[in-house]
Amino acid sequence: MTSLEAPTKQTTSAGQRPPVAMLAELTHRCPLQCPYCSNPTALSRRSDELSTGEWVDIFRQAAALGVLQIHLSGGEPTARTDLPELIAAARENGLYTNLITAGVLLTPEKIQTYKESGLDHLQLSIQDNEAANADRIANYKNGHTKKLAVAAWVREAGLPLTVNAVVHRQNLDHLEAIIDLAAGLGAHRLEIAHVQYYGWALRNRAALMPTADQVARANAAAATASETYRGRMVIDYVVPDYYARRPKRCMDGWGNQFFAITPRGLVLPCHAAETITGMTFSSLRDHTLDWIWRQDPAFQRFRGTDWMPEPCQSCEFRDRDLGGCRCQAFAITGDAAATDPVCALSPNHDLLVAMAEDSAASGAPNYQHRR
Repeated sequence: MTSLEAPTKQTTSAGQRPPVAMLAELTHRCPLQCPYCSNPTALSRRSDELSTGEWVDIFRQAAALGVLQIHLSGGEPTARTDLPELIAAARENGLYTNLITAGVLLTPEKIQTYKESGLDHLQLSIQDNEAANADRIANYKNGHTKKLAVAAWVREAGLPLTVNAVVHRQNLDHLEAIIDLAAGLGAHRLEIAHVQYYGWALRNRAALMPTADQVARANAAAATASETYRGRMVIDYVVPDYYARRPKRCMDGWGNQFFAITPRGLVLPCHAAETITGMTFSSLRDHTLDWIWRQDPAFQRFRGTDWMPEPCQSCEFRDRDLGGCRCQAFAITGDAAATDPVCALSPNHDLLVAMAEDSAASGAPNYQHRR
């Protein structure tokens, strides 16, 4: 995801600030089969996807609610033949549009059409700097070569380009080369995203978890590159959760500035919230976006700080990290309300450390590719 920073916004009449950004998961269809895919393991069918008209109305509702940015994602959003119409609808409602894509279905003509429809920015994922390993990770032949061509087409079209590199044990040793590749592609920004271990990535944790030494080298490489490319390419890098001692302010807090919409219209406080079994999320086929944002019990559940257990409730950092990641707490402890195990003060922190060590010491089994 791109930065959620935005101008300060007024509080809504219901006491909750309007959202800044919306992730529109247009489809779960994708030609790639990445083993860390952020989509749920139970994928939505094409027949269940929101129609063009439903998405157009959602964009209108989002703008009325105060949303500034829309991130068009999937799956692979370019699998939707109505994507130019959706981009145009977002532009007509004054929304900044960012297309998050694997790129392999793109052509120069499609990119130009998206630009003419109002696209503001394109975010291209890569799996590695080495073609063979990149194609193995995505389980897609010649995908890496196609992505390099797509980056050139994006720059020729005059669109800003962000490169998104998901890193893990089987490509992290190539981080310096990945950074140089992104710079060579003309990227304005590089997002180095360590795998988040829920959903598909949790299934593949033993194959994806880096070692502590790999993480240390990667941290140093990212810091050095940030200085090397200062003024030429912005590098966003966050220490991987399993090797941290402080939880991140996940998506700037649960339902605080961000929400996601699934292909079938469920509205989520974060893109991975469906991994928390037992929670019910409302559909835009049944409720308005305004009602869901302000009143849906799922959005209220972990907003603010009142819900927090100890030691979070009395912690001096509670307003800074807003409790960390609920999906991670659930994945590790089975309790979404538990203290994020990343925190060194969590009673489950040692469990997280042990999981990282055990996974990193495994023989890196074959991926269970997203199907």
